[in-house]
Amino acid sequence: MGKIFNVTGPCIPQKHYMADITECIWQIRKMIDAGAYFTINRARQYGKTTTLAALDKALEEDYLVIWLDFQSLGSASYQNENTFSLAFLQVFIRELKRRHGNEMPGIRELTAKLQEILNEKDPAFDLMKLFEQLLEVCGNSARPVVLMIDEVDSASNNQVFLDFLAQLRNYYLERATKGTAAFQSVILAGVHDIKNLKRKIRPEEDHKINSPWNIAADFEVDMSLSRDGIEGMLTEYESDHQTGMNPSKMAELLHDYTSGYPYLVSRLCKLMDEKIDARDDHAKKSAWTREGFLEAVRILLMETNTLFDSLIGKLADYPELEQMLKELLFFGKPITYNPTNQVIGLAVMFGFVKNADGKVIPENRIFDTLLYNYFLSLDEMKSLDIYTASLLDKNIFIHEGQL
Repeated sequence: MGKIFNVTGPCIPQKHYMADITECIWQIRKMIDAGAYFTINRARQYGKTTTLAALDKALEEDYLVIWLDFQSLGSASYQNENTFSLAFLQVFIRELKRRHGNEMPGIRELTAKLQEILNEKDPAFDLMKLFEQLLEVCGNSARPVVLMIDEVDSASNNQVFLDFLAQLRNYYLERATKGTAAFQSVILAGVHDIKNLKRKIRPEEDHKINSPWNIAADFEVDMSLSRDGIEGMLTEYESDHQTGMNPSKMAELLHDYTSGYPYLVSRLCKLMDEKIDARDDHAKKSAWTREGFLEAVRILLMETNTLFDSLIGKLADYPELEQMLKELLFFGKPITYNPTNQVIGLAVMFGFVKNADGKVIPENRIFDTLLYNYFLSLDEMKSLDIYTASLLDKNIFIHEGQL
């Protein structure tokens, strides 16, 4: 079976058409080599897990990479320090065994020791004891240890996770001042940054200061897909299918409408490949034209998918965010970009908007149209409610007059 465009789960180069993200990986690699701790916080389906997978591959020869996914921890894991520490130790051991258990004798012995600790289920095993074991792994590894944690949002409502971050911070500081063994780099991946994780747990007056992870470096790597990256992906596709498309012009169209948002690029390509006149190879030729592309945009805006559901769901969760977006997109009110404004920060974090020369603008044309149509439908429904109420009032008046 040939390659396909993927919109579910991480992209795999051997199975999926992908834009080249080598430059992105190289920039992140520089941060790791420098010993940075940081958060890759991007909107949903922005390629975070795909990036971690590529990063894992790029680091494997020089680092001992431990890649954990917090979605594997159930809610019971966050009851207290003991349950969290044991659950973390379990997934940590699993990763050591799966990927590195037979490579280094010292690590192999430590893995056996950690397994004994886990089997004992000591009720006094807390975060401090957990870190004693983790740092022993760091100190005995033949290669520097990099810890990557995906889906940190899964832990966002739990104070114990903030305490875990505080321990990471303390040992990071001791690494510099006391030479304490520690991770070479720690990478947290999720939608929320650490500041916003804390906001979900503590009162408004507390979340502005004393970050549990204030040693985190700024992550300014551009993870959007470039025109050149999209064109390279389309060139590979064209080589396989000979549709007659112009990869350069199609890449320009895709980037113009999506601003390189990875899911939107892949979804539009998938629609053109599989839904629009895709009955046979000859019919595919009409799909990869401007007309075919615009039809894919129409289909995309009319469908429900996990990304759109998540975006609209955020409007219900944050009424102040909905109001700001309605003023921006529906009423055309200009809004000055201010990173200290919490509502603007939420809109940027969830992927609704971006900063353009000091002004807040929609992240891309797809989201602009999606949200405009959403607000328009709400306005129409509101008008319908008023009209219906008016008819009911008139009906009541007539009946009263007859009486």
